[in-house]
Amino acid sequence: MASAVASASSMLCLSLQNPTKTLHFSIKTHSFHFLKPHLPAFRRYSGGVTPISPLRGFSCNCSSTNTSHYEFSDGSSEVELRLQLGGQDVLSAKDIFVDADGTSLTVKIQQAGSIITLIDTNSLFEKIKPAETIWYIDDDQLVISLKKQDPNLKWPDIMESWESLSAGSMQLLKGTSIYIVGDSTEINQKVARELAVALGYTPLVTKELLETFAKQTVDSWVLAKGSDSVAEAESAILESLSCHVRAVVATLGGSHGAAGRTDKWRHLYSGFSIWLSQTEATDEDSAKEEARRHIEDGNVGYTNADVVVKLQGWDADHAKSVAQASLSALKRLILSDKKLPGKKSLYIRLGCRGDWPNIKPPGWDPSTATDAPPPATLQN
Repeated sequence: MASAVASASSMLCLSLQNPTKTLHFSIKTHSFHFLKPHLPAFRRYSGGVTPISPLRGFSCNCSSTNTSHYEFSDGSSEVELRLQLGGQDVLSAKDIFVDADGTSLTVKIQQAGSIITLIDTNSLFEKIKPAETIWYIDDDQLVISLKKQDPNLKWPDIMESWESLSAGSMQLLKGTSIYIVGDSTEINQKVARELAVALGYTPLVTKELLETFAKQTVDSWVLAKGSDSVAEAESAILESLSCHVRAVVATLGGSHGAAGRTDKWRHLYSGFSIWLSQTEATDEDSAKEEARRHIEDGNVGYTNADVVVKLQGWDADHAKSVAQASLSALKRLILSDKKLPGKKSLYIRLGCRGDWPNIKPPGWDPSTATDAPPPATLQN
């Protein structure tokens, strides 16, 4: 399966404008993340694809990020954070509390019997080695040195955010294109545009290309010739786009498009695919059961896409938040296997033969393959 490419499970815990509670669970080769906000109008479910065998679950509370003014620098193997103490009357080291663990950092100081929080986040840009954390006072600044687990990863900022993900994803993607697939053409388009602007990629919309070519709307095309004809035409467009780099492609949603058919994925594999899907699940148990059912039923999105992002409800004003969840999941996916962008490039050079992720040697002919999966269609 195309999703079975990462090596470890990862927690996707976003620092969002509205407070959320994150519930995490894993099924087979997928790791899904269910974000349930306190405000009903802003509800999302998102996930990155990582292989983990047992079914297990746990929950965590994602606190909002509190920060004072700070300076940040990346020194290759470690990052340095300087927090302004200003007029804070910090008498000694015993008045300072620094707790760093994994992707979380809390800094508090005691002043006149009160505890003041300088920073509190569980969304550091990436993992650190907490045992090697060093801090000291330099004039009116508290200097904290954090050792990175991955010294080759450049941190744009101390915390994972829309801005830092936008800047930091370029070094990971290495120009690999992104395909937004899923249930809704509208959602695919809006999220794709957000990603394209953030990454400096070219935004492409297959719906617009199809309608320009056919000189009619996709809906009228479906009525006249059926969805199979539309899917075949979109597949031809995806073939022409598969050699492009630095593009975000929004595909047709639902059962009309190529992404709803397993036998049309050979060119979608040329980039990182993000499956966007709406869900009626309201809690961890029902979301877990829904995910298990989709996997057992061979749902195209769950078995073929690199990343799955589920949404409970949809509001176009929050397309950027969905895009942020997608980038965060992609980051974890690529960090689990840094050879993925190069592997995608090799797949393209060999002609997008449909042999993803187990790329066959040059000369392999897909028409004579005996292990090709049977055709499937989109399941709701």
